[in-house]
Amino acid sequence: MTRSDSPPDGAADLDSLVRRADPDRWLASRFIADTRTRADVIALYAFNNELARIAESVHEPLMGEIRLTWWREAVEEIFAGGAMRHHPVVEALAGAVRRRGLARAPLDAMIEARFADLEPEILAEEAALDGYLDGTAGAVMALGAAITAATADAEALRPVARAWGLAGLLRLRQAGVARLPARWDADRVRAAVLQALADARRGVGALPVEAFPAVAYATLARPYAAGRAPSELEKRLRLTAATLTGRL
Repeated sequence: MTRSDSPPDGAADLDSLVRRADPDRWLASRFIADTRTRADVIALYAFNNELARIAESVHEPLMGEIRLTWWREAVEEIFAGGAMRHHPVVEALAGAVRRRGLARAPLDAMIEARFADLEPEILAEEAALDGYLDGTAGAVMALGAAITAATADAEALRPVARAWGLAGLLRLRQAGVARLPARWDADRVRAAVLQALADARRGVGALPVEAFPAVAYATLARPYAAGRAPSELEKRLRLTAATLTGRL
């Protein structure tokens, strides 16, 4: 393994964390050939996991706000270029930001969107739901594509990110966590996911080949939106087919 291919210190620990917490994105990341690039994508997914689990780990919204503020300050420190707090995800994310020249705005958007998790009724309006999808699934996918290929068009990924985000919100509802507006029943979500995937074809098709693993996991939105959890074998087959063909 060459120096450029060597993963950063602590990458194995974060890789194991993401494998447990976000297995679909983790599985798609296995198609990223370069180990350094893969580790940077894993750092992004670990950051996303830290934010996503806050609402489920606190009993009072105020405590969640404090934790999200902590992460907001951590991102500020990363871009300030000075001393940073010692945390494995902060350190790994800082390395990815430096190596890939990542923009700060999507990282801030990821944090801001998670305030809605503390007050789910905020998502009752369509505009709020769209903003939440952009700040969660959209920002993660755009940053993942930017890490794997600097020329990836983030705007073109909005439809496919929306498909993944809506399918994820449906899964949360099935698990007893309310995020979707009440009027969004399962049929409406499924139709929206399928439409978003159809809308995404041109943008996904124009992606650089090396960026595709950063979006390939969205191929699993189809079975999830249908209310079905695919087996591990089906996941691998779907991801392999999507990566080889460049189609979701």
